[in-house]
Amino acid sequence: MLQGDTQAIIAPDAHCNICGIDIHKKDRSSHERSDGHRKKERFAVYRAAFDEAERDKAGVSVQAQIDFPFLDVSFASSTSISARQSVEISFSSIETGVFLTSARMSSSLSTRSDTHFTTPHVERPLRMQNGGTHTLYVTFDSQGTVGRFEDRLELTFQDVHLHQRFAIVRPVSCIVGNREDHDAIKPVAPYVPRVRSAVIPEHTLEIDEAPKPPALAAVRWVVRLPAYDIPPALEEVIATSGRGWDLIRRLKTDFLPSRLRTDSYTRFFQTLLHVEEAQLKIDIETFNMEGVTLEPVTGLYRLTVPGLAEKRPSLIVGDAILVQHAGTTSSHWWEGRVFRVRQLEVDLKFNGRFNAFRGQRFNVRFRLNRLCLRRMHFALDSTYSRGSVLFPRPDDFSSARRPTESDLAAIRPGERKIAENPHQLEAVAAILRQSQGSPPFIVFGPPGTGKTITIVEAMRQLTLTRRDTFILACAPSNSAADLLAERLARSGLNARELLRLNAPSRSVDQLPLVLLPYSRRNNEGTFSVPERDELMTFRVVVATCLSASVPSGIGVPRGHFSHIFVDEAGQASEPEAMISIKTLASTHTNIVLAGDPKQLGPIVHSRAAQALGLQLSLLDRLMARDAYRDDMRGISFVKLTKNFRSHPLILSFPNKQFYANELEACGDRAVTHSLTRSDILAKQFVPIVFENIAGKDAREAQSPSFFNVDEASRVKYYVQQLMEDQKLRLTDEQIGVITPYHAQALKIRALLAKSAKGKKIKVGSVEEFQGQERRVIIISTVRSSRDFVSYDLRHTLGFVASPRRFNVAVTRAQALLVIVGDASVLSLDPLWRAFMNYVYDAGGWKGRRPDWDTDEEVIEVRPGYDRERQTQALSDMDAFVARTKKAVLHNADASEDGEQEWDGVVDKEWREAD
Repeated sequence: MLQGDTQAIIAPDAHCNICGIDIHKKDRSSHERSDGHRKKERFAVYRAAFDEAERDKAGVSVQAQIDFPFLDVSFASSTSISARQSVEISFSSIETGVFLTSARMSSSLSTRSDTHFTTPHVERPLRMQNGGTHTLYVTFDSQGTVGRFEDRLELTFQDVHLHQRFAIVRPVSCIVGNREDHDAIKPVAPYVPRVRSAVIPEHTLEIDEAPKPPALAAVRWVVRLPAYDIPPALEEVIATSGRGWDLIRRLKTDFLPSRLRTDSYTRFFQTLLHVEEAQLKIDIETFNMEGVTLEPVTGLYRLTVPGLAEKRPSLIVGDAILVQHAGTTSSHWWEGRVFRVRQLEVDLKFNGRFNAFRGQRFNVRFRLNRLCLRRMHFALDSTYSRGSVLFPRPDDFSSARRPTESDLAAIRPGERKIAENPHQLEAVAAILRQSQGSPPFIVFGPPGTGKTITIVEAMRQLTLTRRDTFILACAPSNSAADLLAERLARSGLNARELLRLNAPSRSVDQLPLVLLPYSRRNNEGTFSVPERDELMTFRVVVATCLSASVPSGIGVPRGHFSHIFVDEAGQASEPEAMISIKTLASTHTNIVLAGDPKQLGPIVHSRAAQALGLQLSLLDRLMARDAYRDDMRGISFVKLTKNFRSHPLILSFPNKQFYANELEACGDRAVTHSLTRSDILAKQFVPIVFENIAGKDAREAQSPSFFNVDEASRVKYYVQQLMEDQKLRLTDEQIGVITPYHAQALKIRALLAKSAKGKKIKVGSVEEFQGQERRVIIISTVRSSRDFVSYDLRHTLGFVASPRRFNVAVTRAQALLVIVGDASVLSLDPLWRAFMNYVYDAGGWKGRRPDWDTDEEVIEVRPGYDRERQTQALSDMDAFVARTKKAVLHNADASEDGEQEWDGVVDKEWREAD
């Protein structure tokens, strides 16, 4: 109970059967008026109506299942395939006045969707004879499409004696696809949500600590890194306030400053880092294991970690893992340190008192590595707090001016393309012209515009023209930092001038071979760090944003680096980007940020921390300030506009949506137009394909991640078609597959692994593809649903409906973009709807036609497409209920002579539908 709360907690004393929750009697009326209750109440009415419609009545029995057999098109010359299924109707009653008056498919009444099932018309009422059986047929036609097809057969009967009309309804379904694929990757077990066992707080455990690996001693630190534990009061609030709005409210009220300013900067971000840490601890506990074995391996113990290859969890050398004998009730745990990371296992070192025999079972508990968080806290604690860097204003650029023609002409770029690109050249010149201690300069680099090449050229020019230039170049990931270092090496810097600074915990085999001469290793073969004085001799040091803490940690003085560059700055959280700036910058240091605020931002796990601002990168926050408004181009930032990656039709939509139509397609036509005659195109010369496929999103075992077998099979189909087309001459490295769900990536990889070609094609999330490009990009969106009534479909879309993810995904493609998805679900999002309209109008559409008006203007900020779809679905359900409910026929609807009018009706031949 909160202090000052004198009201006792009263247990619920009523139950809502419709919602399945306990409530208080006093709240019953307000609960029953709530939108949530009314929605479920209405759905319950529909469910009851469906149940009633599917019930046999008045002696009439209809075959229970109308499931077509799986229609396998893997060996068919075309996906156009048809089949016919019989439906048995039997009658057992002494009554003789029951007639079948109509048979139709529900879809035949819709103007918004294709009809794939048909049944013959009932020309005249058909009398049901006692003990008799009638057969009618439902015909299916795929119309050249694949996926899952569902409909309802509505049979209407009339009892002329009782003057009643009633209906019997049967669901009809068919799957069209590759049977072998479906069998290969179908769910291995029903989905059962993992029940998290209670985790005992670590401070209550008795832990036998393990020795640290030699790699952690590779750096001679001269600055101590404090622990920065979560303050107890904040930890209590996080633990008791849930993860939603209650937590956000408490944080705003009790812990966060009212405004983000220079004097509140540290407290603001350190609080958010603590909130993020609490969530990270919860997340890593989901990987805890019970009853597993440890395999002794020459002084170490090998532990198999499912998901390690996909960084689930992500483990590095030096991480601590706790193990305990299975079945014990003791609080004693052994700490094991990761000495080696393999593909699927880690090798652990325990202290000398630990021993385990083969087959012995252990419980495993993963421990959060707090080093990255501590480095960010340490940087935030720094006294460096220049307002012109943290909160730049237009006045801070008062002495700056745009580069002149003579400034541009004076530059002799190493890259010919830069000499021919005015905006790249302008960015280089602006960086060269910066006076000491200028506010951050931003290189705004949309996809494929060469921002990394631009800042590499700026660094090259700085080292050539100024002997006192020392540069620290950072990026959020090792892959991005490696790319920076490779291009700097290619620009002419030698191993005495360029250092690729690697974390000692990084595996040497992860570093590109070309960078080995630019890196340091010790006698044990692990990465090491030069002594402070030697490190200070390098003209350019390249590191990740996190490893950028190493120079200050070994004693490099503030201000040694004249320039700090942060590439892909939009992907780094602000505390992460600030590690280099706040620990090493002085009043004379110049800072350059390169990135795209329209692409992916930092990865933040805590929803509260996201909502409160941790997901906003430093690049994003600065670009929103007046100092970087459009009239400051050339002074505080430069926007690159020549896209060297994509075919004009692929670039056109994201260009309009995200970049004010400023991008110019300048790619090599030999690449960008190389697939315009591919056989998989819906229309020649249109290198975008959207295949609308209604599949089924599923989950399996204890994995919460979704997958869609129908879409995965279709992705494999496109890969095969492309790889087998000899005139295209594509390689695995030229094709990429993007999907938002980890489980779908695994299913697609499994199918490709069984294929003759495509085994090495990269399949991953949008995050894994940022900064990369492929000749062909295939996207599987996964989510699919036909239930537009009971579910919140806007929520169902999840992170598929993220503008930044969409932007990154579609802009990876150079020559061909293929999307496989459920258009009905995707159309709930305005951005996806507009994109699909664009593809449809261009002629790139495949599969079922859109079930909305593609000519209607899409309102980009409109939130109501999901409600509109749900309203239409409710209307359809109301019409269905009206059609199928039992009704008493009055004189206007029935003959006064009852059965006599129907006496001439006999069993007739039925006409097949046109």
